[in-house]
Amino acid sequence: MQTLKSPPVILPSQKVQIIAPSGALREWERFENGIRIWRDRGYAVTIPEDLSQPWGYLAGSDEQRCQQFITAWNDPESVAIACARGGYGSMRLLEKLDWNLLSDRPKWLIGFSDITALLWGLAKHKGIGGLHAPVITTLGNEPMRSQQQLFDWLEGKVDQILLSGLGWNNGKASGILLPANLTLATNMIGTSLCPDLENVILAIEDVSEAPYRVDRMLTHWRWSGLLSKLKGVAIGRFSQGEVSTPSFTMEEVWRDRLTDLGIPVVTNLPFGHDGENAPLPVGCTAEIDADNGTLTYYR
Repeated sequence: MQTLKSPPVILPSQKVQIIAPSGALREWERFENGIRIWRDRGYAVTIPEDLSQPWGYLAGSDEQRCQQFITAWNDPESVAIACARGGYGSMRLLEKLDWNLLSDRPKWLIGFSDITALLWGLAKHKGIGGLHAPVITTLGNEPMRSQQQLFDWLEGKVDQILLSGLGWNNGKASGILLPANLTLATNMIGTSLCPDLENVILAIEDVSEAPYRVDRMLTHWRWSGLLSKLKGVAIGRFSQGEVSTPSFTMEEVWRDRLTDLGIPVVTNLPFGHDGENAPLPVGCTAEIDADNGTLTYYR
């Protein structure tokens, strides 16, 4: 994988579009809190009238959500697209999305969890890097530090971010940062949306996945041959995943499935669900240092 085209820095007063490409929006108070943070920052936030018209567990039909994304992306006045929430549904859009309908002009797509599918789709088909970062409904629950990191990166106030965790030896490596929700990424293996993972530092997080299910996903990655291509693995938060019955711990699963790869692994990094969720730019240059337990990435 090569470095991706990074969208230009943005400034307060510019237009930001909100879309709901995944699950139906039900957390309206949290949504309003997230919108308030953007507007208090000075951004002109636009919310489409059809933002969420629940269609089962989705925020609308595939056609509605797909068109919402296309319209927002092609709006020449907007500089960023912030996703309302995750859940499930963005993978379904990619069956219908004609990438030729999207402008080649880079702009920020911001979200995480289920939004992985769109972030990877942009990387694969347009060569454009987005931002794996809080969605609107989680932004208000973020500590001030990660909120500040988000806007500092978008507004070009920092050229690098360093995250600290727990390293498992194997030294250092440099590569291209590719963040993802593990479940979404696993389900994209073997499809036309899976980016080339050569030279990649994979940064993964998830929620409500028991250790045995994480084991199963990593075993699938091993059989696919993709783990052997990676330069390193950066592991964020895997929340709500431990089980009360006798089980391997999540850390034991990581060690069992990853340590024989001979690449740097850093765990306990501050990104993912249910806690601090540092912004991770898709497709930027990064360095993972397992001796010191750090992940550093650069503009």
